[in-house]
Amino acid sequence: MSEMPGLVVTGVSGRMGRMLAQVVQDSGKARLVAGLVREGHDWVGRDLGEAMGGPAWGVKATDDPVEAFARAQGVLDFTRPAATVDYAGLAAQARAVHVIGTTGLEPADLEKIAAAARHAVVVRAGNMSLGVNLLVKMVEKVAAALDEDWDIEVIEAHHRMKVDAPSGTALMLGAAAAKGRGVDFETAKVSGRDGITGARDRGTIGFSAIRGGDIVGEHDVLFAGAGERVVLRHVATDRAIFARGALRAALWGQGKKPGQYDMMDVLGL
Repeated sequence: MSEMPGLVVTGVSGRMGRMLAQVVQDSGKARLVAGLVREGHDWVGRDLGEAMGGPAWGVKATDDPVEAFARAQGVLDFTRPAATVDYAGLAAQARAVHVIGTTGLEPADLEKIAAAARHAVVVRAGNMSLGVNLLVKMVEKVAAALDEDWDIEVIEAHHRMKVDAPSGTALMLGAAAAKGRGVDFETAKVSGRDGITGARDRGTIGFSAIRGGDIVGEHDVLFAGAGERVVLRHVATDRAIFARGALRAALWGQGKKPGQYDMMDVLGL
């Protein structure tokens, strides 16, 4: 048991944090050593299992990331950009594998994460599921095969509580389409259409975001040509797929050289 890597889950009181903690606890492949919550949270010092309404796990919630990371070989982090940037530096100091599923990261955030990755392993992906990462490769190949007479639109749907749009997964898919076409993604990207927008510019990659209810995650990549359409689709029905992917990434990262990796590396794609 002691040979299994110890993992910390950040934001453990949230919906994704609870799922991550449960998956690690049930895995038999890693040890949950702590759950991190914000300073002053009412879970601080409580047993995580009991805080989640079940039997005791013998693992406590804490608001001290330095102490928690010092006991861990990996950090599973699906929080907010500001917190993730702070955790990246602390995880690097602890030489712990930092698995980042946080979305909405800005270029300045990514620069700080890249700096941390010079000292430790960082695995970052907009989506941790096997199916989505296979879809990313498919989108790249289809985009490479179809010229700019085919319009590309990424349509994504998530639950009403999601705070960023387009989703990190949608951006992954758009970037894959741009790579396949050999164009600059930031130049080709179009999102947030409103009002009299005029005709669509040739070669652009559009985004449409739907927010409602408890939708876990749905992504369609539409290739629309004259007289025909190709649609590539992934539907997530259980948030546990992301947690299982994150655990797999944390295990994969043990013993790897410092640097930034993604789920393509983890899955050997």
